[in-house]
Amino acid sequence: MKKGVLLINLGSPDSTSVKDVKKYLDEFLMDERVIDVPYLLRAFLVKGIILNTRPKKSAEAYKKIWWPEGSPLIVLSERLQNKVQQNVSVPVELAMRYGSPSIEKGLQELNNKGVEEVLLIPLYPQFAMATTETILVLAEKIRKKNFPNMEFTVLPAFYNQKDYIRDLSNAIKRSLESFDSDYLLFSYHGVPERHIKKSDVTQSHCKIDGTCCNTPSKAHDFCYRHQCYETTKQVAEFLGLAEGTYSTSFQSRLGKDPWLQPYTDATIDGLAQKGIKNLAVVTPAFVSDCLETLEEIGMEAAHSFKENGGENFLAIPCLNDNDDWVKTLSRWIDQWALA
Repeated sequence: MKKGVLLINLGSPDSTSVKDVKKYLDEFLMDERVIDVPYLLRAFLVKGIILNTRPKKSAEAYKKIWWPEGSPLIVLSERLQNKVQQNVSVPVELAMRYGSPSIEKGLQELNNKGVEEVLLIPLYPQFAMATTETILVLAEKIRKKNFPNMEFTVLPAFYNQKDYIRDLSNAIKRSLESFDSDYLLFSYHGVPERHIKKSDVTQSHCKIDGTCCNTPSKAHDFCYRHQCYETTKQVAEFLGLAEGTYSTSFQSRLGKDPWLQPYTDATIDGLAQKGIKNLAVVTPAFVSDCLETLEEIGMEAAHSFKENGGENFLAIPCLNDNDDWVKTLSRWIDQWALA
């Protein structure tokens, strides 16, 4: 069977126009694994409330980070795809869960090249219901409908793979060589606490009480919270970070339900108020820089840190098309392709 690879990232609006941002947010927020409430309530919240106010604000945020070539997330993902393709012998296509290019288009491109067995690579180091799971559910739905003879293999969450930890750690180290950091904050995208419990395959382990993430369990295979803390732990060990000089937080909450804590915005303000003058922030839930890293952290968080007494702020870039990361991803693909 001819093999091929589909790299899948989150997605982006086609432009910074309010119309395109609204279209993107509609697709994103109507996903039942993003806002996991009954359809009618979700439609009321999204179409009746959020889409009447948020697109304009989000469009302004996208304008701040948009590149001449287009969306940073799309451009960086395309660069990664192109570099990986040069390093492997099987076809590599790119898709987005929301927006363009779609998963269906990516699979069609592989199908046109005669590919029968596809390695799906969700570009998320940690598993989450609203990221990895929604990608795999949609991909399977499209496969059954349009490509029934295709077979899928899925690259598991790689949050604790030694090659990934090494590449991430070295990228952080290089960024800190020119920045005299007092503190390193690991900021991960937030999810509602209920997502953690819904993803618990044991239906009993996850308590979100400060102990369950440190107690071995099968639940950890699908526990976003555990995987985030484990990423931080392994990077800190690799870099030899001293206790008290780093921590983990979660950003981008929506609505009034409890989300994973501590919250990034409150953590950053608190660090400044406690006397931290030079703060570096890394965002390991993202492989490619996007609105959440470039605007929310690189602009909003930096401004808030300085307003609260901080002096110097560094938003550490994601792995993007880092050559070491390209080699690691290419090696994983080759190992699968030659198996």
